[in-house]
Amino acid sequence: MKKMTVFTADETAKLVKDGQTITTSGFVGSGCPEALTKALEKRFLETGKPKNLTLFYAAAQGNRDGSGADHFAHIGLTKRVVAGHWNLAPALGKLVIENKIEGYNLPQGTLSQLFRDIAAHKIGTITHVGLNTFVDPRKQGGKLNEITKENIVELVDILGQEKLLYKAIPLDIAFIRGSYADELGNISLEKEVVPSEVTSIAQAVRNSGGKVIVQVERIVKAGTLDPRLVKIPRIYVDGIVVANPEEHEQCFGHKFDPSLTGDIQIPLDSIPVPPLSAKKIIGRRAAVELKENSVVNLGIGIPEYISLVANEEGIGDYMTLTVEAGPVGGVPVGGSQFGASINPECILDQPVQFDFYDGGGVDLAFLGLAEVDESGNINVSKFGPKLAGCGGFINITQNAKRVFFCGTFTAGGLKTKIKDGKLVIVQEGKIRKFIREVEQITFSGEYAVKTKQPVMYITERAVFELRPDGVYLTEVAPGIDLQTQILDLMDFVPKMDKEPKFMDKEIFKDEVMGLSKK
Repeated sequence: MKKMTVFTADETAKLVKDGQTITTSGFVGSGCPEALTKALEKRFLETGKPKNLTLFYAAAQGNRDGSGADHFAHIGLTKRVVAGHWNLAPALGKLVIENKIEGYNLPQGTLSQLFRDIAAHKIGTITHVGLNTFVDPRKQGGKLNEITKENIVELVDILGQEKLLYKAIPLDIAFIRGSYADELGNISLEKEVVPSEVTSIAQAVRNSGGKVIVQVERIVKAGTLDPRLVKIPRIYVDGIVVANPEEHEQCFGHKFDPSLTGDIQIPLDSIPVPPLSAKKIIGRRAAVELKENSVVNLGIGIPEYISLVANEEGIGDYMTLTVEAGPVGGVPVGGSQFGASINPECILDQPVQFDFYDGGGVDLAFLGLAEVDESGNINVSKFGPKLAGCGGFINITQNAKRVFFCGTFTAGGLKTKIKDGKLVIVQEGKIRKFIREVEQITFSGEYAVKTKQPVMYITERAVFELRPDGVYLTEVAPGIDLQTQILDLMDFVPKMDKEPKFMDKEIFKDEVMGLSKK
């Protein structure tokens, strides 16, 4: 058989033509083909070529430092971006906010599934995911600015049911990443923390008549790769590039960690116990809701405290933690390693994980809380000039059997302390989170009520529930004044059955709560 063509990164940059649609792999700081995208950026800065690209990617890619998707953040290089998440590519987001390029934000899970439908030459992906949120064409259709005009999401009726059609996007070239390539071009991913959707990307581009270029760590002899580890067969591949080690880190800023790939297991008692804080209080109150034998998804940020609390309390085995990137079991990690898990039991392709999520496979989902309004809507995706993006938030929150939004009551300088088992607000946050109307609907309270989904909002000082007739205040932290430290800091008046009860006093003690005995 003919050996696969081996390119330099600079040579692959010349394969990209004006006006093409390019797609890249990556999940936050993992799996990004950094050598390839850096070379493309370098070519544009030196020659002005290629021009007017459309960039299409599913998950967040980058580290807010010019890496990942931010290599495309140049006027002239990029004309349009269709992406699931924007926060880690701030320069790219700035171009959208300033109306300098077209931009769309669509659910990450749906975009990962769309690659499969593009590969199969389907009209697109038809799903309920996104109904009544900002990606619904009756609202914004996922468009992010005034110059973005084309409707790439349509409302359709299928057998009397409302669905959204995410239209297929033909793909011209893929820059993706693997671990090893054999001489024939078969690609394995055993050193990557997740395979993300690279198989589907390669199929979609190949069946669109495009070119698939794969960045790898090294080339090995033909026939030496375990076929069970090959995720991209040679028949999908047009060329390979061997990257320098600094452009092929397992995760940005991290050396290879075998506990994230299942090569070794580490003792979980080595995970540090966080000190008592407002964030840990939220994590503790949320951990009270954990049920044995439940399938759980934890978002990034404060929800990460839930797994730390569960381990400290000895109930880490009550639940199976999952991450949308693909891991099942183990303990999710954060930062640029978000998407990976320590000691995973299984690592799935991202589209497959989202199939399970979209069908209601998650029992309990704990995600962030940035803005809440009187209808129970949540916004985590756009705040004035700040474009964060929805990521997998819509897929997860819309479909979990129960959903919990976890975050501090205010933001912007909030300082707290615990004294004598009571919460003390040392300095109030400047930014209100409970407002009359959110800027963008990332989670629809209306849809949750229609589907009878239980919804809870957990903060360090109060707990709220969504009911058919509105948002109810149900619990208050000991030491907190209901009027001055809750109601006066909300832009709407929550409903109450009667005087809210106090949150469990055990949450505010600097000792193990004893959840394993409850």
